[in-house]
Amino acid sequence: MSNIPTVRFLDRSTPPHIVTLILIAGISALNMSIFLPSLTAMTDYFQTDYATMQFSLSGYLAMTAVLQIFIGPVSDKIGRRPVVIGSMMIFVLASIGTYFATSITVFLAFRMLQAAVATGLVLSRAVVRDMVPQNQAASMIGYVTMGMALVPMVGPMIGGALDELFGWHATFLFLTICGVGVLAISYFDQGETLTDGGMSFHDQLRSYPELFASPRFWGYALCAAFASGAFFALLGGASFIAGTVFGLSPLWSGIALGAPAIGYAMGNFLSGLYSVRFGINRMAIVGTAIIIAGLGTSLALGLVGIQHPLIFFGFCSFLGLGNGIALPNVTAGLLSVRPHLAGTASGLGSSLMVGGGAALAQYASTLLNAETGVLPLQWLMFSTAVASLLCVLFVIWRGAKKA
Repeated sequence: MSNIPTVRFLDRSTPPHIVTLILIAGISALNMSIFLPSLTAMTDYFQTDYATMQFSLSGYLAMTAVLQIFIGPVSDKIGRRPVVIGSMMIFVLASIGTYFATSITVFLAFRMLQAAVATGLVLSRAVVRDMVPQNQAASMIGYVTMGMALVPMVGPMIGGALDELFGWHATFLFLTICGVGVLAISYFDQGETLTDGGMSFHDQLRSYPELFASPRFWGYALCAAFASGAFFALLGGASFIAGTVFGLSPLWSGIALGAPAIGYAMGNFLSGLYSVRFGINRMAIVGTAIIIAGLGTSLALGLVGIQHPLIFFGFCSFLGLGNGIALPNVTAGLLSVRPHLAGTASGLGSSLMVGGGAALAQYASTLLNAETGVLPLQWLMFSTAVASLLCVLFVIWRGAKKA
């Protein structure tokens, strides 16, 4: 017998359809990556340097990290529907602002406002938890995640194609149109699902010391931050590497950026298949070891002077594969350290992961120039991958001491 409530598409008297949840989560992922193939062209347009232009990614990630702390308690107070609709309206207006911006300052200001759409990543999962019991929520969230996993694969390709055909402005016009469409669907389909308020922000803050005192929480959280940090560092430097170092067109830059996403989808599949059998710690070790092996081989080839876009981006697929295996397992780990604080741990862990990614993405952009080539980015990604494995080993060591 199913406990899933009756859902009618485009009927806001019922909970939202799963298609709507996929769309509000997917547009959040799309907004992060679709413009990356155009970063070099945008740097020239605004007459700035690449590190400054790169803030459109790292600053956006930092804003997302902050939002992930606040958005859950806010939606617990006023409801899921008004937060989603309000954030989508802000996103549409901000996207229009980025399209018409004539200076880097104005563009970055509107780009930071675009981060409002990141609420979709958080609330799509919260809505599922509102609708169904925990055992069914995992399955529904899986469908939402599987649907939005396609976005990082095709988003940069779409952005690269739009740039090549019409210029970089077309990417933000496309985002505006997508935002209007998702806003309309959310307005007509998303019924309110919140019945009882969750943890307030004040209560969430009071629970932080208990999490902060857990070495195992820090081990899992930092493993996630370092493992995903290698990917965010790649995002920070990929446009420069693809366009300036390897001379790829925006379209081919977008295609190259899809390599980690393909690996990530495969890793998610393997994680779902084997995590129960082998356990989260072993799977985390396997995932981080795969990242190290792939990035280490890429670095070794670079050190002997072998550099080619197929080699560099091809080995980045191992980064995606390892993350797809490691991240679901270390996330499950950080949620289980203090089960009664799972919600707080999820928000804080995600914030640390995305915030750390923002710092690494910005740092990567400062390392690169035409003279340095690819090596600084390869060293940075490899180093963070090694750090992620050390964090997993620390967790296992603490677990053996039963601390």
